[in-house]
Amino acid sequence: MKRIKWKNLANSVLPVFFALLIGAVIMLAMGHNPLNAYRIMFERPLFTLRGLTNTLHIAGPLLLAGLAIAVTFRSNLYNMGVEGQLIFGGFLAGLAGAYLHIPNPFLHKFVCLVVGIIAGMMFVLIPAILRAFLRVDEMVVTLTLNYVMMTVLEYLSSGPFRNQGAGYVSTNTIDKTAMFNRIGKTRLTPFFIIAFLVFLLFFFMHKRMVFGYRGEAVGKNPEFAEATGLRVRRHIVQVMIISGALAGLAGAGHMMSHEFNYTLSFSGTPGIGWDGMLISLLGGHSPAGVLIAAVFYSALKTGSDNINMYTGIPKEIVAIIQGLIVLFLSIRFINDRFGLTKRWRNKRNMKGTVHGTFE
Repeated sequence: MKRIKWKNLANSVLPVFFALLIGAVIMLAMGHNPLNAYRIMFERPLFTLRGLTNTLHIAGPLLLAGLAIAVTFRSNLYNMGVEGQLIFGGFLAGLAGAYLHIPNPFLHKFVCLVVGIIAGMMFVLIPAILRAFLRVDEMVVTLTLNYVMMTVLEYLSSGPFRNQGAGYVSTNTIDKTAMFNRIGKTRLTPFFIIAFLVFLLFFFMHKRMVFGYRGEAVGKNPEFAEATGLRVRRHIVQVMIISGALAGLAGAGHMMSHEFNYTLSFSGTPGIGWDGMLISLLGGHSPAGVLIAAVFYSALKTGSDNINMYTGIPKEIVAIIQGLIVLFLSIRFINDRFGLTKRWRNKRNMKGTVHGTFE
């Protein structure tokens, strides 16, 4: 057990270490001190009140997106459509916030969040049913549906629901009763508290409830789980719907606490859903790991401006580091998905057995 934990820790830490190491080499080649740069990059976003609250504000949707990925990965499912579910949830939550004029702020926020959650659940239901009952590869379906959703929302936001008073493609701004207000003079809003409460719920489910053990059983051996009485098909649909709900909640929260209207750059580049995949891989698909990875990745994002302002190093260096982390984690993801290391070891063992037999 301890060996597995250390292995999981190494799988999460080493990609970050090598990415930072290569980033340091690039900084040295540019004539800058990488230790000073990294100190500034992480000190301000994590060890100052203003920086930390800004980091946590950005981390809220990232945490939910990471959990949306992690909950499926643990059951050996691959919901690659978190980005599409997230922007769909954000879009419909934005419409509810702009067109439903509810005087009660608490009720208006609640309705918008529920609309976002339902949107994510509805969108993931198609690949969930296809995977559970027809064994269609959910990775391909969810990945493809992302681009379908992006195209549909581009049409809706630039046509039927466009804000005619804006000089760019945008929907109407949500009412103030639907906005999450900032806490004090910081950028942090109550939505982070909601995201953190969801994290606590999933941590409890993962550690103490049958749902967590069932997910691991289905992920490791679905045929054996079916034989022991677990309803694997129903579990697949449940897990995918929960993932879609988390993605829709992340989109709704991002709309109500940060964006306030839908634009073509609503989720950013590469997108909160795609960042969630990196965060889940970095956190080893465990709730606690996802929380740490979300805060770390958010600090990277917020620290890019600091490194440019105080050291003169272009902030694109942070994008390079993020890209390197993605590259190293992608190698691990491909290996986990297709079992390349296991296949190589089996072939090696077979060759050794055959060689020993002929001897």
